[in-house]
Amino acid sequence: MEKIAVIGAGLIGRSWAIVFARAGHEVTVYDLFEEALAPSRETMRGNLDDLAKIGLLAEAPETVAARVRFTSSLPEALDGADYVQESALERLDVKKSVFADLDRLTPPETILASSASFAPVTSFASDLPGRARCIVAHPVNPPYLVPVVELVPAPFTDEAVVERTHALMTKVKQKPVIIRKETYGFVLNRLQAALLNEAFRLIEDGVTTPAELDITVSDGLGLRWSFMGPFETIDLNAPGGVGDYTERAKGPFRRLAEEQSDVREWSPAFLEAILQAARAERPEAMLGPLQDWRDRRLMALAAHKQTAETEFKKTSN
Repeated sequence: MEKIAVIGAGLIGRSWAIVFARAGHEVTVYDLFEEALAPSRETMRGNLDDLAKIGLLAEAPETVAARVRFTSSLPEALDGADYVQESALERLDVKKSVFADLDRLTPPETILASSASFAPVTSFASDLPGRARCIVAHPVNPPYLVPVVELVPAPFTDEAVVERTHALMTKVKQKPVIIRKETYGFVLNRLQAALLNEAFRLIEDGVTTPAELDITVSDGLGLRWSFMGPFETIDLNAPGGVGDYTERAKGPFRRLAEEQSDVREWSPAFLEAILQAARAERPEAMLGPLQDWRDRRLMALAAHKQTAETEFKKTSN
């Protein structure tokens, strides 16, 4: 699969273009709104410059950028494409319409993947003649810095499509994980939702504040989670490993699960209080610069992890 089409020139689509072009693929980015193309191209070039400065590009930024074309013609974008990454709005009516067009305009061997964050393939591609080549490839924002990709096939997705998509994602240096059963929100967003729902509960009950909860995650849980997952974490957190940990924690964790089981609505007044707390910490004018700061921190972390993993492999052999 050499030629890639990206549908949507927004943040996710532009980020996908970087992922594929950085790995040597020719990429065409399509957007219905022609006025979105030039700003997307300009922002992408800035992203590539930042990656080069920190050592995360193997080639010059202009070399990578030259592999990416932008167009407002869908047939032009799809011409010769081996793989399509749809990154349109997260609305079922939009995805149904886009996938109907993709299925009609591409040959049967072209893989049609969606960047959907919550909706499984079954919800928008079930009625398509070519539904067997449809799959979700859900990235984390932005995918050129956070490499995990959730591959979510439907029951009707051809196994060869899963294998080819997994191979492509591995080739472009993403970290594909296969979700073996369709479920709303997949895995990453279900985990994120569980943490956020509990975070909102703790704040609403007066246990902590938004600012201090952020510190608890960024300077506590997040430090370990930046290089190991929860099962590896608990395996290393008790003298006897995961069995020892679960024996010690099963009682307290059951109590916590029972306390967390009630579903709460986020009231308008509470959400307004959260918003005001956020703006007290981060005025609206700071959001753009802070997003740039976040991306630079992610770049530095990605570079560090790359170096650390290489050094670990050398010392362990």
